[in-house]
Amino acid sequence: MTLSPYVSTACLAPPPNEESVELPPRRARRAGRTNVLVVGGGPSGIGAALGAAATGVRVTLVERYGFLGGNATAALVMPLTAFHNEMKQAVGGDDTRLLPTDHGEGEPVVGGVLWTLLDRLDQMGGVIKPSPETGYTVPFDPELFKLTAYELLAEAGVHLLLHSFASDLIHLPDGVRVVFEGKSGPIVLDADVVVDCTGDGDLAAAAGAPYEIGRPEDGLTQPMTLMFRMGRFNHQGFNGYVHEHPDQWRGVYGLWDLIREATEAGELDLTREDLLFFATPYDDEVAVNSTRVTGVLGTSVWDLTRAELVAHEQMAQIVTFLKRRVPGFEQAYAVQSGVQVGVRETRRIQGEYTLTGEDVLTARKFDDVIARGAYPVDIHNPTGRGTVLKRLPQGSSYDIPLRCLLPRGTDRLLVAGRAISGDHVAHSSYRVMPISMATGQAAGVAAALSSREGKPPRDLSVEAVQRELRTQRASLG
Repeated sequence: MTLSPYVSTACLAPPPNEESVELPPRRARRAGRTNVLVVGGGPSGIGAALGAAATGVRVTLVERYGFLGGNATAALVMPLTAFHNEMKQAVGGDDTRLLPTDHGEGEPVVGGVLWTLLDRLDQMGGVIKPSPETGYTVPFDPELFKLTAYELLAEAGVHLLLHSFASDLIHLPDGVRVVFEGKSGPIVLDADVVVDCTGDGDLAAAAGAPYEIGRPEDGLTQPMTLMFRMGRFNHQGFNGYVHEHPDQWRGVYGLWDLIREATEAGELDLTREDLLFFATPYDDEVAVNSTRVTGVLGTSVWDLTRAELVAHEQMAQIVTFLKRRVPGFEQAYAVQSGVQVGVRETRRIQGEYTLTGEDVLTARKFDDVIARGAYPVDIHNPTGRGTVLKRLPQGSSYDIPLRCLLPRGTDRLLVAGRAISGDHVAHSSYRVMPISMATGQAAGVAAALSSREGKPPRDLSVEAVQRELRTQRASLG
């Protein structure tokens, strides 16, 4: 089955030349000043805001959507990935639980605000905490995730502004000014220090920081994925299929024979060889991670438009395939898709240090560690089928140095989340949400200390940043 004609005909084509036009000068409303301004309310932004607020400074968080959570809620990236080292190798598990069976027992390498969030979600019944039974992943309810983020920020005294898209950054003699676009027209917020948690390094790029995109040989990035949830799933019916066809399912992925049959029948046309879906906190629901759009870049509105159309077409095919051919899905239906297609990789802002794939895979340690990771190198093929997965040495973790959060050529600006300084290989590990929350908390703490001490973040005492992070129960090894 080929994609519907609307995918190629409905998208506005990018202009064939680089023609530009001058815009008239305009005035913006000044919305005030804050000590730390966090831009982006995803996992890294939540971590940054809570980390900064815990030091007692004034913190403002601005988010472009009408809710918080970023990829966890806007893109429905579920569950949270494992953030434990693997002290004991996995010896298999129940393939019907729809959670990973290949991650053995270990200790968490991310602490701090991540656990604050998980503990609150657990109190609300919106999460299954990591354990050997979950493969150390964390299924969660995205709606309760939004509510929990609101509550934690309010309790911490963080000031919040939603529906505001950051469009520019201007250096001031005594700080930074960020321009936001919204229904009220342009507004500006001034700050002592800004933490860029946009995921794409938008503000760092606007400030002139150098960056890299994609893999070194051709600049291609990992593909995009539109995730969605399916309800009225009959877990028992699916279990029966797995028991009868044990070679067709591996924990959270498989269905190779059914996919081949559907493809040969012209019902399915995907750029991946299997389907991947996970359990959620609810037994009659699964989170499907199986669309794949290649050759698109998340900082291009042209590519994002095409990706949305292609991904929704793929989603329709997958839903039909599951209902027609996969036991347990006969009465299932698509409950919700992401507000936007999930973007894995765009800009990697070049910082004072660039974390490498070798650093990750050799579990390298740094004196200026501010966060740790143990998630494997996980590169979805930028051109089509296949995924490269390389694990760290058993029982180990790697350090992320503070220097990766400090964009070169800028002051009063830090970057957190997937846009920190690293190469294409290292990025495929540290891009995941638990690690992003940890780098966010570290950036927030550094920004707060920078504001309080009146010095650029790169001039801070690393020991002071680490001391505050440990006070906030961050895991630094």
